[in-house]
Amino acid sequence: MNKHVLSICDLPREQIVSVIDIANYLKNPLNTHVSKTQILRGKILGMIFQKPSTRTRISFETAILQLGGNAINLSFNDLQMSRGESIEDTARTLSLYLDCIVARVYAHGDLEKLSLCSKIPVINGLSDLFHPCQILSDLMTIYEYKKKLHGITLAFIGDGNNVCNDLLLGCSKLGINIKVSTPPGFEPLKWVVNIAINESKKNDSYVLITNDPVEAVKDADIVTTDTFISIGKEDEKEKRDTLFLPLYQVNEKLVKHAKKDFIFMHCLPAKRGKEVTAEIIDGPNSVVWTEAENRLHVQKALLIKLLNPEFDYKIY
Repeated sequence: MNKHVLSICDLPREQIVSVIDIANYLKNPLNTHVSKTQILRGKILGMIFQKPSTRTRISFETAILQLGGNAINLSFNDLQMSRGESIEDTARTLSLYLDCIVARVYAHGDLEKLSLCSKIPVINGLSDLFHPCQILSDLMTIYEYKKKLHGITLAFIGDGNNVCNDLLLGCSKLGINIKVSTPPGFEPLKWVVNIAINESKKNDSYVLITNDPVEAVKDADIVTTDTFISIGKEDEKEKRDTLFLPLYQVNEKLVKHAKKDFIFMHCLPAKRGKEVTAEIIDGPNSVVWTEAENRLHVQKALLIKLLNPEFDYKIY
């Protein structure tokens, strides 16, 4: 397992599959003796959050506690960084006390600085560029409902943001066709798209970037979206609402172009009436609560892979 997980870029295909495999095993009610045991006894997870968090923070803290370890929550103001200590010196210090760090930051570059000077694993709990833990949970959820990954088609509608960037990387590595539709000027990072296209060619799938949401959703097995206004973009609310609505809203009219048995996903929190209507997120095709639950199982699997690499769930 790679030492740090800052993006799906850091995980080869085999490691993504392994995390999903372990997460599925831990989720099985028959394996509660493993999912709530002392596999990580004595391990300490440091949690640095510059941004608000519900699912990431609670799932990570619950995961480490249920596996026998402990968590220390560190807001930015709790650390000497708030008084000018460098990220590099903070990383060196935390490495003396902790076994792993999960950090949610505004600038991805801060995560890179943290990881370069850290002797312990650093996990991206969300940055402005990537959200790998969410995408691992999404891939687990897709497999749970569709019973396969390779060859199915996912449509992402909305802002080409951090979630979109890592979805492109994760889907292309696992042979999932991915179609992304954004307003002009809101496309995902070009270098990420180029990596995804190269990965998709290796795995017999394809990547499509379009400004037409109908083209993206047509015959999709999965339709997913995210907020149009990510944390830190609040001052663009009026502009974004004008550009995104109503064309890029996931609603009953749009999903008629998807397959009848499509599933709807959203990383949450959702703004009903903006990127998605209540009829869709609360409807029979929605799997958002399973998706949210799977954050816990994926965080457990990821922590086990990083902190107890000798663990072999098949022997239990």
